[in-house]
Amino acid sequence: QVQLVESGGGLVQAGGSLRLSCAASGSIFSIGTMAWYRQTPGKQRELVAHITSTGSTSYADSVKGRFTISRDDAKNVVYLQMNGLKSEDTAVYYCNAVAYRDFGRIREDVWGQGTQVTVSS
Repeated sequence: QVQLVESGGGLVQAGGSLRLSCAASGSIFSIGTMAWYRQTPGKQRELVAHITSTGSTSYADSVKGRFTISRDDAKNVVYLQMNGLKSEDTAVYYCNAVAYRDFGRIREDVWGQGTQVTVSS
């Protein structure tokens, strides 16, 4: 079983910065695309950013230019650097990864439990 654990959330003032981390553990053969999503009560979970196994990135328009996603495949960690935070960035942020087990035979879509980011204005 593959697990994802997020960390780095917290309370910050508008304009501040946070760096989220997500570490994958378990019986992992390889990891494909990794992504960050966020969700607030009464709202659909939305894609914030994702990064492919080859390093290609994509961002939601609302965070483009402010957030940066990166990965360290040696450590099976994905990061989300968040700068210039706004009140509308307040949400629970979830890590997502496509993980492969058993020499790539088994594909799993894995989610972390989430980390709270609160931006005060």
